[in-house]
Amino acid sequence: MEYNEILTAIAAEIEPLRGVGRQADYIPALAKVNPDRFGICLTTTDGCEIGLGDIDEPFSIQSVTKVFSLGMALSHLGEELWRRVGKEPSGSAFNSLIDLELDHGVPRNPFINAGAIVVSDILMSCLADPEADYLAFVRMLAGDDSVDYNREVASSEREKGYVNAAIANMLKYYGNLDNDIEAVLRFYFLQCSVEMSCRQLSRAFLPFADRHKEFVYGDVKLSYSQVKRINAIMQTCGFYNDAGEYSYLVGLPGKSGVGGGIGAVYPGRYAVATWSPRLNSKGNSVMGMKALELLTTHTHESIF
Repeated sequence: MEYNEILTAIAAEIEPLRGVGRQADYIPALAKVNPDRFGICLTTTDGCEIGLGDIDEPFSIQSVTKVFSLGMALSHLGEELWRRVGKEPSGSAFNSLIDLELDHGVPRNPFINAGAIVVSDILMSCLADPEADYLAFVRMLAGDDSVDYNREVASSEREKGYVNAAIANMLKYYGNLDNDIEAVLRFYFLQCSVEMSCRQLSRAFLPFADRHKEFVYGDVKLSYSQVKRINAIMQTCGFYNDAGEYSYLVGLPGKSGVGGGIGAVYPGRYAVATWSPRLNSKGNSVMGMKALELLTTHTHESIF
């Protein structure tokens, strides 16, 4: 497959979208980002790496990090994890309080904010040093010790994180948060602040695509079955209330973040990461979504 030629063609096709959408300016630190950046990097399971655009520019991966958090929690708790968080698409905004109340404090999936806050609480109970252990795991996935938190972004999110604080308080009310609310929120925002480039993110997603390599990274060990299930949740829940549209257009398990990043996998073949800060009304990258749609269209490769 001539991925280099395909990515070049995709970049030309999406150019008219460069000014469409707006970055997540409700997070002060993200409002400073140049909204017109774009990068895409594809890493194959046989070791090839093809990139185009701003693939080495670090950005806050935001909710993309929830895939890594889920992997850690599933490794530690196994099926017990699903007693505290569901596996169903939300059909609602990623920060919905209404759904959480209707479901009596059990988030519908681990990728909406409520679910990720519960997963953060679980990791705080399981890990000896949550901040250090989580970052070490992400660095191992990416094969790069330069990956780090952006504490300015984390602080900025906490400063304006009123809805997430309300979610955490509701989780506590329903008995689905064991640790101190402020400590859990701090750890949750710190995870979202992780900065990676498209190249690093593509490499970090590759273990979720590679069926021939055992998923063992430090203390985090996932079976083939568990990786398959994480991919399934990415497919059905990775884009919030845009998940159906994404599945229809793209057909790859993936996860978006309001920093404009997307990580996706074609199981058995490759991982791909895109970054473009301008978002659609659902909080997903306009150029990134279109780039992945064109990738599966031009290659005739998707899970469907």
